[in-house]
Amino acid sequence: EAKFAISQLSKVDRGDDTDTVKFSELLHCHHSKVVFIGSTLFALQQLSGINAVFYFSSTVFKSAGVPSDVANVCIGFANLTGSIISTVLMDKLGRKVLLFWSFFGMAISMIIQATGASSLLLNTGALYLSVGGMLMFVFTFALGAGPVPGLLLTEIFPSRIRAKAMAFCMSVHWVCNFLVGLLFLRLLEKLGPQLLYSMFATFCMMAVIFVKRNVVETKGKSLQEIEIALLPQD
Repeated sequence: EAKFAISQLSKVDRGDDTDTVKFSELLHCHHSKVVFIGSTLFALQQLSGINAVFYFSSTVFKSAGVPSDVANVCIGFANLTGSIISTVLMDKLGRKVLLFWSFFGMAISMIIQATGASSLLLNTGALYLSVGGMLMFVFTFALGAGPVPGLLLTEIFPSRIRAKAMAFCMSVHWVCNFLVGLLFLRLLEKLGPQLLYSMFATFCMMAVIFVKRNVVETKGKSLQEIEIALLPQD
């Protein structure tokens, strides 16, 4: 076992000094794949519309006759419940499985909300779909798309670039967060809820495809095994 571990370490050892890694080196061919995976995951997480839901959920609930304080409690309960279940399932099902089905569930939830925003439905049915879709969206987000990227990225980034790579990915996260929060109400007014929610559902489905094609399962693997699996093929 010791010889096998040493051989793994020798495969990923490039003699790099963590303290001298520059931001420009994150785009080097050796590291570009993992940085691309990390930054894209965080971008898709925010472009799914999750923070627009958190910021403006009380408006949707208010239109359904639900007071803002009750709305916040409902959203918080859905988020907390999903997070607790995620902690139980993360090491049983794996990171990739949770990410995949979480984004898929978010896409379905957004489709439900878009349907609720349709003028073809009666007012009561539309409100039930909007509120139910929103709670389902938050719950499925908390199952995987919320907690998994932060854990997954620390596992796939080599130790010598981990700090700067995480800083870069978190910058992408907060820039996308800022843009979604800034533009949501304007887009809602210009495009209407049905089209905007459909766009969010599209981003969720893009995330499903991205996770399927690019994310590797890290459950039960050492950091060296993960790094070897992500090394560019010579």
